Amino acid sequence: MATGADETALDDDALLGALKALANPVRLQIVRWLDDPHDAFAEYEPVADRDVVGVCVTHIQAKAGLAQSTVSTYMATLEKAGLVESTRVGKWTHYRRSEERLRSLEKALHDL
Repeated sequence: MATGADETALDDDALLGALKALANPVRLQIVRWLDDPHDAFAEYEPVADRDVVGVCVTHIQAKAGLAQSTVSTYMATLEKAGLVESTRVGKWTHYRRSEERLRSLEKALHDL
């Protein structure tokens, strides 16, 4: 990244990490679901305010139909790539998209 570049710009390692995280079809789908959590998770009663903390991991797991351990690993990968943010509410972890990071990813792809 050049000096004076936009602070939110992704360096090559961050860009590759985000692309690798999204290369898995389930992880990609989860990020899409989190774009409109009220619609995507309408069948699940929110544990907390989805606009503030996101979607409970148990609801993501139920919708994905995968083992809890698999979903936890997927969410950790997405979080490490900066694509989602987590918040603890009691004993539950909630996830929401990192819109700033996704905008940076979009810009980086556009600038290729």
